[in-house]
Formats: sequence, structure tokens, C-alpha cells
Amino acid sequence: MSELRTERLLLRGWRESDLAPWAAMNADPEVRRYFPGVLTREQADASAARFQAEIHRRGWGWWAVEVIDSGEFIGFTGLDAVEDVMPFTGVEAGWRLARSAWGHGYATEAARAALEFGFDTLALPEILAVTSVTNVPSQAVMRRIGMTRDRADDFDDPTMPLGPLRPSVVYRLPRGRYQRT
Repeated sequence: MSELRTERLLLRGWRESDLAPWAAMNADPEVRRYFPGVLTREQADASAARFQAEIHRRGWGWWAVEVIDSGEFIGFTGLDAVEDVMPFTGVEAGWRLARSAWGHGYATEAARAALEFGFDTLALPEILAVTSVTNVPSQAVMRRIGMTRDRADDFDDPTMPLGPLRPSVVYRLPRGRYQRT
């Protein structure tokens, strides 16, 4: 199983000790603002189990993110195959952090580590990121890591209920434009 390390963060497999803070952050309406709703403890635990199973199976996926200095679990970042129901294919980068971790540059730092792994280890030709058109903070991270949006790729996410979260954007970073920072 791959672990990724940055100056401040460790992207690693999931531990039992991650489950309570993971459930707490997914019960926070502000963290889940761009999702259809909060998760129950059971739903959060099930998602962490799926993430860990994927990491165990293929060596990468949605890694748990830990602050190295404190050992604090702050969320997840990683890569995963685009869901089959989407109108495009590929591997997407994603992140979700606890509110206490916002504003420290952690999402950008962790996403850059995931990109480096995707391009250098997996030799992916492109990595993309998807979010609701209303999720301006995630789109800012996408731009900071070098991704660009083509409005022709905008779509209605079939996994979202009808409403303001359904219109979505796709940001892309082809391997040839990737620049390690």
C-alpha cells in the first residue's frame, strides 16, 4: 500500500482511530455543504471501509490525511476512477477536510501529492476533478494545482438530486502540463 508524505502531511491508509473524526466531519453541515446531506455514523464508517478496501486492493485511492506534527486526522485526499454513470471517464482527484483544517493550504498540498503519485507512479495521461458549480472553494484548489476548466465539459451530475448541486464542472490537468512545485 502506498503512503504519500509532504512537508506537513501524511496520506495513508485508514485506521480505526480515524472513524470518529471522519464521522464527525461528515455530520457537519458546513463540511457537507456541496453534498446532498450529512452522513450518519454508519454511512461514514461504511465509506471509510470502502476507501480502505480500494487502497488495499490496488495500492491507492482516497487516503486518510494526517498532520505529521500532531498526528491529527483531518480528512481525505486522493485519486479514484470516475464513476460509470458520469458522461466521461478517467481518474479524478478529490479531497474533503474537517472545518478545523480549512485555510491552512492542506487541501492544495495533499492534492499536489496525489497528482505527483498519479503522474509519476501510475503514469496517468490526465487527472481531472469534479465538483458542483457552486463549490467555489474546491474550484480554487483545482486552479492552484494547475487544473483548468473548459465550460464545454460542464454537466448535470446524475449522482446528485435535482437542484443547485446538480450542475457540475470538470477541471482537467493533462500529464504534459503537469508541473511539480
